[in-house]
Amino acid sequence: MTSAVNNSTSGTPSEIPEYDISRPARCPLDPAPAMRARQEEGPLTRIRLWDGSTAWLVTGYEAHREAMASLQVSADPMRPGSPRLSAGEAAMADALKQQGKSSIGMSFIMMDDPEHNRLRRMATSAFTIKRVEAIRVSTQRLVDELIDKMLDGPKPVDLVEALALPVPSLVISELLGVPYDDHDFFQTNSKAIINRHTSGEDRLAARQELINYLDELLGEKLTKPGEDLLSGLAERIKAGELTREEATEMGVLMLFAGHETTANMITLGILTLLQHPDQLALLRDTDDPKLIASAVDELLRWITITHGGLRRVALEDIEVAGQVIRAGEGIISVNETANRDPAVFADPDRLDITRDARRHVTFGYGIHQCLGQPLARMELQVVYPSLLRRIPTLALAADLEDIPFKADGFVYGAYELPLTW
Repeated sequence: MTSAVNNSTSGTPSEIPEYDISRPARCPLDPAPAMRARQEEGPLTRIRLWDGSTAWLVTGYEAHREAMASLQVSADPMRPGSPRLSAGEAAMADALKQQGKSSIGMSFIMMDDPEHNRLRRMATSAFTIKRVEAIRVSTQRLVDELIDKMLDGPKPVDLVEALALPVPSLVISELLGVPYDDHDFFQTNSKAIINRHTSGEDRLAARQELINYLDELLGEKLTKPGEDLLSGLAERIKAGELTREEATEMGVLMLFAGHETTANMITLGILTLLQHPDQLALLRDTDDPKLIASAVDELLRWITITHGGLRRVALEDIEVAGQVIRAGEGIISVNETANRDPAVFADPDRLDITRDARRHVTFGYGIHQCLGQPLARMELQVVYPSLLRRIPTLALAADLEDIPFKADGFVYGAYELPLTW
């Protein structure tokens, strides 16, 4: 047990460091300096949240895996002690409780076993490596068509609107059976939900809009099923395996997660490579699928999309990194420092696409590990080399400090990325 942990544990809330996830303007892709400082103190420290409450902050790689793998911690944000990162988030949870809701509405990722496992296994088959590889060719065709449009259009071009957002949105829409023409609707409401500054009332309204939308689509699939994932959920409703509410919330989760995170990873991945021309050249000039896969995993390690950490609450006393976390105490585990832990990754701040980075925890760890990671990896393996090969002179069309980053959300990214060639 480190002395830093002892000091932070014994201090009053005002003496405990504030949870600050602000990234430096000069290095917007690096972990927040405050998170680095906490990591230097030890793998487990105490932090103070916006409302004066405190939680355990996990910054070390092994401690992160230890905490996330523990069956004595809960992923349910409705449980007392679960860390809340904004007033809007807290207000939404309180409003849902008043309505008699038992969950926040993001399906199994915010549930514990056995309910988590019961619901998760109903979606697993759609995201197996075999199923994902079956759509690689069509994804490649889609990416090529979008790059054709970029080349035929004016310069500079915003990568977010031209490629990063359409690719995962179109792919997940096709898999789910959601009309892509409605993408503005679900993207607008998704942004409202993940923005830390959204009020509880507006967050609740956006959540309800998505639920109503998916519920209506499910109603159509119940009478006219297709070959898509929503139709599969509709069949489970008919069989009595799922309630309509459970199926709707599962649809909301997959629609949201299927486009928001990957879109931001595409954007920040290209920006990162442009900042590392030697690594960009290696990826652009290779046709080795193993190196391409390695590059994707290294970018997933180096960049952190989850902005704010993975939040849990201890169900009973547990020990993490030699420190006892008491039942009812909140836990926030941050990927960005775990993925740059020098005890695990040599020279962790160096981007090296030849490195074996498969041990990264970007997709989480334990029973809540991201279900859609095969799909995300495949999309990134297609997009990165395709764009770099098709446009070998790709360049940033703005200064780094002028790029608007999503520092206000729970998912990090860039609102736009102007490129030229």
